[in-house]
Amino acid sequence: MEGKKASKQTIKPVPAKVAAGTKVPGPSELVIITGMSGSGKGSVLRALEDVGYYAVDNLPAELISTFADLIGDSASGKRAALVIDVREGDGLKKFPAIYGALRGVRNVRLLFMEAGDETIVRRFSETRRPHPLSDGEQPVSESIRREREALAPVRELADLIVDTSKFNVHELRDFIKQKFGVEGEEARILVYVTSFGFRHGLPPDCDLVFDVRFLPNPHYVPKLRPLTGLNPSVAKYVRSFPQTGEFLERITQLLLYLLPHYIHEGKSYLTVGFGCTGGHHRSVMMADQMQKNLAKAGYQVKATHRDIDKTY
Repeated sequence: MEGKKASKQTIKPVPAKVAAGTKVPGPSELVIITGMSGSGKGSVLRALEDVGYYAVDNLPAELISTFADLIGDSASGKRAALVIDVREGDGLKKFPAIYGALRGVRNVRLLFMEAGDETIVRRFSETRRPHPLSDGEQPVSESIRREREALAPVRELADLIVDTSKFNVHELRDFIKQKFGVEGEEARILVYVTSFGFRHGLPPDCDLVFDVRFLPNPHYVPKLRPLTGLNPSVAKYVRSFPQTGEFLERITQLLLYLLPHYIHEGKSYLTVGFGCTGGHHRSVMMADQMQKNLAKAGYQVKATHRDIDKTY
């Protein structure tokens, strides 16, 4: 996402269809997973295990160098992944120096997982698990603040930062498998297409925003007003204007031009917003159709409609 640190180098994938625990020939690799509690580190570790990585959770910082030596000296070319996070306590302060030393002598990558505060709070509420930094009295939001502060030096070292706010567990696992699991496959990108209403404010996480308020508004057609852009009657009305088809064609071609360049630069996901006045009709229809257009071109695309249920 824009505003977040871009990946510094391309992640080297491993062969697909490898059973967990199976020895993989080729150069050894160690992926270190870290980041915020509730961001999906466990799901990422299991996804890497599914594509052949030897997986270790919560390894003490003092043992990382020894573990990397064992992996690096293995003639089998074993690939491994481990998680280190705030459960390490004061030992986490040693990690930047440990990682810096490893970088010069081993094939190692640092993957930093994060999510928005609201998302993390919701996930902890759903699982009913305490935050690792909680003392049982302070709110989760305070624990999150302290964790972000503790992890800031580690985040600066990350080769790849993934914000999982919009991922469900299945999408996250699929994303990781695509990123790490197929030899020779071009790195993929996950595209989010979202509709919204300008009267409710701009989505803060959009990379690209397109204003479709230049199109005639179905809100002023009485029989269409209570419907949304997902209704065939609304879609037919919006499509009846020649500028609609031309706009869709131009934006589709623009995105198909841009996406390979975003992939080349290491971007993992892109959020594209379509906005109209209330977020009920035109933007919904446009986002829904763009999802279909990009999916037809072979991209993994998810459409969401932020304001579709809000009062106009």
